[in-house]
Amino acid sequence: MNDFKERIAAELIAVRDRSLAYTEAEDDLLVRQHSPLMSPLVWDLAHVGNYEELWVLRAAAGITPLRPEIDDIYDAFKTPRKDRPTLPFLRPSEARDYIGGVRGRVLDVLDAVDLEDPSPLRRDGFVFGLVIQHEHQHDETMLATLQLSRQPGMVRDGALPPGRPGGADEVHVPAGPFLMGTDTLPWAYDNERPAHRVDLPAYWIDRLPVGNAAYAAFIEDGGYHDPRWWTPEGWKWRQESGVFAPLFWVKDGGTWWRSRFGRTEPVPMDEPVQHVCWYEADAYARWAGKRLPTEAEWEKACGWDAATGRARKYPWGDQDPTPELANLGHRAARPAPLGAYPGGASPYGAEQMVGDVWEWTGTWFDGYPGFSAFPYREYSEVFFGRDYRVLRGGSWAADPAAVRTTFRNWDYPIRRQIFTGFRCARTAEQR
Repeated sequence: MNDFKERIAAELIAVRDRSLAYTEAEDDLLVRQHSPLMSPLVWDLAHVGNYEELWVLRAAAGITPLRPEIDDIYDAFKTPRKDRPTLPFLRPSEARDYIGGVRGRVLDVLDAVDLEDPSPLRRDGFVFGLVIQHEHQHDETMLATLQLSRQPGMVRDGALPPGRPGGADEVHVPAGPFLMGTDTLPWAYDNERPAHRVDLPAYWIDRLPVGNAAYAAFIEDGGYHDPRWWTPEGWKWRQESGVFAPLFWVKDGGTWWRSRFGRTEPVPMDEPVQHVCWYEADAYARWAGKRLPTEAEWEKACGWDAATGRARKYPWGDQDPTPELANLGHRAARPAPLGAYPGGASPYGAEQMVGDVWEWTGTWFDGYPGFSAFPYREYSEVFFGRDYRVLRGGSWAADPAAVRTTFRNWDYPIRRQIFTGFRCARTAEQR
C-alpha cells in the first residue's frame, strides 16, 4: 500500500474510532431520541456504515449489496429525524457488527483500487474522502445530540491555550477580486466548485468571533426585546419561541450559567458565543452597527493571499492544522478563548476563522456559477434556494479532514443546537 493509501486508511480508522467512542454507552441512551431535531445515536452509527457501503462498495467497487433491505431505513431523505425512532433500525450490537463488516471490505477495496483511475469516484481517492468527511459530519451531529441529552460523563474535555486580550477589533480587506471556491482540492464537495472570480469592494471584518461578553452586553441592553434589531421573520421567531439568550444559557443571581455536556458552569466570557441561530446573529450585528459578512467576504478574509494571487487551503497556509493553529477535532469540548491562535491568522489578520464555532454568513445557500452536481443531487443541489443560510469555518467539533477555507455548511436560520457563532463585518464606508 502506497503512502497516500496508508493515509486514507489511517483517516478511515481515526473517524471510526471517533464514532465508536461517541456511542460507547448503554443501549437505552443510544436508541432513545433526545430531541426531535436529532436522530437516535444508533441510527447515525449505522447510517455512516450504510453510506459507506452504498458509495465505496457498491458504486465504486461494484460489490453486491450486503444489506439492501436496510437502505430505506438509513436514507436520510426518506424519514425526517423526528420520525426515525419509529423505524426498525439496527440495535447497537447489530449496528456495530454491520459497520465493522462494511469497513473490512472497504479496506480491501482501498488496497486494490487504482487511485489514478479516470473514474471520478476513484480518482485521487474521492470516494474515500467522501465517506470520511461524511462520517466526521455525523460525529459532530452525535456531539450535538449528546449535548441535548444533558448526560454527564459522555464527552471528554481537554486543555486549550490561553486567550490574548486586546488587539484590533477589526481587520481591513481592500477592494479587489479573488478566486472563490476550488478546482484543485481533490476531496472538495460539488458545492465548493467551480473556482470563480469575485470582485468585492473594501470592507472591515471582525478580527475574532463575537465573544460571550459582547453578546451578554447585547442581552443586557434589551436586544431580545427591541424589534429594531430583528428582521420581520426574526422578530416573529423571537416572539413565538420566547428565547432571550443563547441555547443552554440561564441567568441566576446576576451570573450567566450554561449547561455543557451534563455539567452546569458559569459562561466563560472570553470564549466565542455559540448555540445562536442566524436570526440572533443578525440581530446582534445590527445592534452593533454592523452586519453579517457575505459568504464571499468571509472566504476572502479567511484564505485569499493577495501577495501570491492564490487561495490558501487554511487561513495560515496549506499545512495541516495543528493544536497551535486551530481548535479542531474535539481537542476540548468547547471553543477556545478569544485570541488563542495568533499563528492561525489569515493573510489579512483575521483569527479563529477555522475551528471553535461555525460562523453564520448573510448569504443563502446556492450553487456557484457553473455548478454541477456530483456524485448525487441530494448532497447539495436539493438544498439550494432561500431556505438555508451558509455557515463557514468549522467548529471545535469539526475534524480537520472535513474543514478547509472553501468548505460550505448550511442550515435553517432557526437552528441553535449546532455549534454556531459568528463575526460581524461592515463596508469600508460604513460608520
